[in-house]
Amino acid sequence: MPEKEILRRIYQAIKPYTGTMLVAMLCMVLVAGFSASQAYMVKPLLDRIFFEHDRSTLNILPLILIAIFLGKGIFYYGYTVLLEKVGQGVVRDLRQKVYRHISRMPLSFFHRTATGELISRVVSDVTLIQYAVSRAVVGILKDLFQVLGLLGVVFYMNWQLASFSLLFLPLSLVPMAIFGRLHRRYSHQNQETMANVSTHLHETINGHRIVKAFGMETYEGDRFAGIVDRLYRIFIKEAKVRNFSHSLMEFLGGVFVAMVIWYGGRQVLNGHATPGTFFSFMTSLVMIYEPIKSLSDVNSALQQGMAAAARVFRLLDEEPEPRAGTDDIPLPPFEKELRVENLSFSYDGNDTVLNDISFTIKAGETIALVGPSGGGKSTLANLVPRFYEPTRGKILIDGHNLMDLDIKTLRDQIAMVTQETILFNDTVKNNIAYGDPERNMDEIRAAARAAYALDFIEDLPQGFNTVIGEFGARLSGGQRQRLSIARALLKDAPILILDEATSNLDTESEREVQKALENLMRDRTTLVIAHRLSTIRQANRIYVIKDGRIVEQGDHDTLMASGGVYQTLKKMQR
Repeated sequence: MPEKEILRRIYQAIKPYTGTMLVAMLCMVLVAGFSASQAYMVKPLLDRIFFEHDRSTLNILPLILIAIFLGKGIFYYGYTVLLEKVGQGVVRDLRQKVYRHISRMPLSFFHRTATGELISRVVSDVTLIQYAVSRAVVGILKDLFQVLGLLGVVFYMNWQLASFSLLFLPLSLVPMAIFGRLHRRYSHQNQETMANVSTHLHETINGHRIVKAFGMETYEGDRFAGIVDRLYRIFIKEAKVRNFSHSLMEFLGGVFVAMVIWYGGRQVLNGHATPGTFFSFMTSLVMIYEPIKSLSDVNSALQQGMAAAARVFRLLDEEPEPRAGTDDIPLPPFEKELRVENLSFSYDGNDTVLNDISFTIKAGETIALVGPSGGGKSTLANLVPRFYEPTRGKILIDGHNLMDLDIKTLRDQIAMVTQETILFNDTVKNNIAYGDPERNMDEIRAAARAAYALDFIEDLPQGFNTVIGEFGARLSGGQRQRLSIARALLKDAPILILDEATSNLDTESEREVQKALENLMRDRTTLVIAHRLSTIRQANRIYVIKDGRIVEQGDHDTLMASGGVYQTLKKMQR
């Protein structure tokens, strides 16, 4: 991403805080003015007190110095607090923007992007942008005002000596330009490796049971050590560049001061300047040199922020799911049928997962999709709520093509229960009411009762207010699934998708969940994806999908009599 574009977008992030920035800049100008006054006060201190022995100056000068230091302290506090407010505000806004953008991305995005990488973008990269805003960009402004104020003092004191001194300033810009590019390169490598660290931690912590079950603690520890070692080497390279840059600036500063002492000392000895003027001049130069020297560190923070901003903005440029547009049709309440016509789908544009699928579900019917693993059943279920877009063909609800519908009104009429039960580290109540937090307690209890979950919920320590842990870790598999069924019941959507909702349960849990599912399916149009064929005997029609095609269809008895794939699958499960 071009540097100009990065800076433009960082400016857009800062723009809402323009007023605060202007007040902070005013405070910076005043701090710069007080700093220049401090440098200038060296002249009367030496000339009028130590050389001319002026007692009246001795009485008043300390009071002036106290006022200068007090004013500088007040305005320094003002601009630092205001700039912190700007920096943290930018962080807050960007994190909210990135999170909302991620939540709107299609499923294909999450399949190709590691979770740890996304976490790194939201947490680490945005923080680096904040450093670039509050430390680098603002630091440059602060130092610029201070340098301008002090340059005014040195030119007022001795314009010839000031002109001689300025010849050395361009030398400081050369190392900053060279090392800046290295800083950005190493910062990019650093953040990419940090994303790998986050990904590894996320995978192994979530999969800790498998790691332990297969005795892979040492293996995973070695893998993690390798990633952290790469991160260590990048940090060391970056530290070498940063500190060499700092040391070089120190050396150039020493040469600069030495030359000024030589030239200024000659002017004092030749009677062209007073000692007070010279030392006031030297104080100003030293104070000028400090912000110039700090530009090296500021440049490091700026380059890190620019590299982080490029990664964040690339993420924000990813195409999200389609939002409601002016041409999108709000889906009216479902009444007649869901129809699939000549549907084909490919994840990568090469390998076809579904090929020429067609069927119709009338309102109130239950149809089942069965077949060998990898046949495309779950992919088809994910196309109905538009988690993916068809490659060819179409899906219609009451004659409306899904591609023309407002995606929110479509999903409002679909409820899902999957084999992978997704619950959140929140209360039972909030998990059931997920999607509609305003539902009252009577409705939530009724949904729990219909899902055969009320008894175990009331046995929990705080009942509906019990926090169930990450992914519902404090509950059994059957309990988690019944909570997800209660959530679907409360949504009360007319179209229901059940994606192998009982496949991971033991026999006793399956019996309880099956009763809850019967309540859920009542008076709904249901698409069931089933591994256990015993759960779909009552379906109006069963479609057998193999290698992405419908190879058989009919009810249970018809398919058993046909002697085909369905009968083979049924025999394998006895």
